[in-house]
Amino acid sequence: MVVALGSNLAGDYASSEALLEAALAAFPAAGLRVLARSAWWRSAAWPDPAGPEYRNGVALAASAGGPEATLAALLQVEAGFNRRRDARNAPRTLDLDLIAHGRSVIATPGLTLPHPRAHERLFVMGPLAQIAPAWRHPLLGQTAANLAAAATVGLDAEPCGVAQ
Repeated sequence: MVVALGSNLAGDYASSEALLEAALAAFPAAGLRVLARSAWWRSAAWPDPAGPEYRNGVALAASAGGPEATLAALLQVEAGFNRRRDARNAPRTLDLDLIAHGRSVIATPGLTLPHPRAHERLFVMGPLAQIAPAWRHPLLGQTAANLAAAATVGLDAEPCGVAQ
């Protein structure tokens, strides 16, 4: 599965990068095993660039559960980092988005897979292309590398570290 991570409020941590590292470290307790992860990328806040700068990345992970159980695990991790969902696109301590779960295609009120806008976002497709350039979008059939090159949102996104 593909999970996008983001933060632009460090909360109790020294930086958003430190918070994101702690979030990845919390995955195993939620039943998620990290297989690979990108570097952290920096980008201006979106849609209001006056907000705090974002750090984003992508992890490839495995879970024994299906898509709904995986989403529940991700929401559990978010809650552990005081994620609040007050307003759409508001600054946040931690945002975990399930981008894809294998080749699953789902459209329910609580879950849409693949993520409906991830392919447009350089701060998602760029990190994904770092660690899995040949990954193919389940509906579009395009690779992460091609989608990163064609992204239309977050074009200022750039890596500020090395993939691990």
